Amino acid sequence: MTSAQPRAASTGPSTAEQPWPVRTVSAKVAQWIDRLGSVWVEGQITQINARPGTRTAFLVLRDPSVDMSLSVTCSPQLLQNSPVPLTEGSRVVMFGKLSFYTGRGSVSLRVTEIRAIGIGELLARIERLRALLAAEGLFDPRLKRPLPFLPGTIGLITGRASAAEHDVLSVAQRRWPAVRFEVRNTPVQGATAVPQILDALKELDADPHVDVIILARGGGSVEDLLPFSDETLCRAIVACRTPVVSAIGHEPDSPLSDHVADLRAATPTDAAKRVVPDAVAEQALVGELRSRSAAALRNWVQRESHLISQLRSRPVLADPVRALDHRSDEVERLRDAGRRDISRVIAAENTTIEHLRARLTTLGPAATLARGYSVVQRIVPDGDPEVLRSVDDAPPGTQIRVRVADGAIRAAVMGKDK
Repeated sequence: MTSAQPRAASTGPSTAEQPWPVRTVSAKVAQWIDRLGSVWVEGQITQINARPGTRTAFLVLRDPSVDMSLSVTCSPQLLQNSPVPLTEGSRVVMFGKLSFYTGRGSVSLRVTEIRAIGIGELLARIERLRALLAAEGLFDPRLKRPLPFLPGTIGLITGRASAAEHDVLSVAQRRWPAVRFEVRNTPVQGATAVPQILDALKELDADPHVDVIILARGGGSVEDLLPFSDETLCRAIVACRTPVVSAIGHEPDSPLSDHVADLRAATPTDAAKRVVPDAVAEQALVGELRSRSAAALRNWVQRESHLISQLRSRPVLADPVRALDHRSDEVERLRDAGRRDISRVIAAENTTIEHLRARLTTLGPAATLARGYSVVQRIVPDGDPEVLRSVDDAPPGTQIRVRVADGAIRAAVMGKDK
């Protein structure tokens, strides 16, 4: 084999010494893709190139949730014979077979059937997604985060130079002139809407100065509002740490973003009113509250003053000494009565004492002694004298003590008489 002749494709594993040529890799990729067979693919048409007189029409099919697209080829008659006119932005389901073009190294889907997704089917898919998200609890009111009373900075995601942007900014600035906005202009319909809205939402949620995020869009058809019922966007809203307000369409419109957001506003104007307080109304409220508090304080002071006046007007406080004066006579009367009673009791007791004293004098030993009697006691050594009651108790020589009326004498027993 000469150097000018290409080396035969190797069927063995590729190594640094035995690498595969590009044609071998391209052939193997084509074989692998061919094994996939025919597939059904859903997406949104973002580009149509069907020139008159050509045998092939070229389209670009895009995933509306992410920044991914696929080249599509088909017969021009397939587009012309579609029951529903196919335009850029149409949601479709295609059936075809993937092909790898080895010359360009590109993949293309050759389709033989295209079905436009009608409004009924779109609504059915939205309802199925609504039921799925509800079953996962993403609509639970307990997940809703409260909005700040006065946000420092508001994030706004809306279309460029749109009526929704004008309504939100003008109404918010009229209600609170110092309000600040971080505006992110993105497509709000079409194939590129969801990826760019997701990027803007992620950027604003990461900004620590943004206190609340508003998704705003004016009214439109079901197809126009379809990006705001995208599952990826709904889950991103739930995952946000910053409160999100959904202001999509008009009052009857109800995309899924309204259900997963922390607050649903009927219109962009309503969103501005509910996020930004009215400075004039708040000032009027402060004035009213100040007036009410001042009136309440005055009423309280008047009520307490009236109560104090009533208390002071009562006799016990108006003339505190009157009660003492009123009771002084009664105290004096009671004191005199007490003195009389005490004197009466003392006199009665003195009389009783005199009677007892007289009886004691009459019956006592001193009176008996005064009548000539005496008391004879035997003197006991180291003891008290003992009254002598029998002559047998005083043998001769016994020391005795004789007590008479005017004193006592000591004697000794000489003997006893019969």
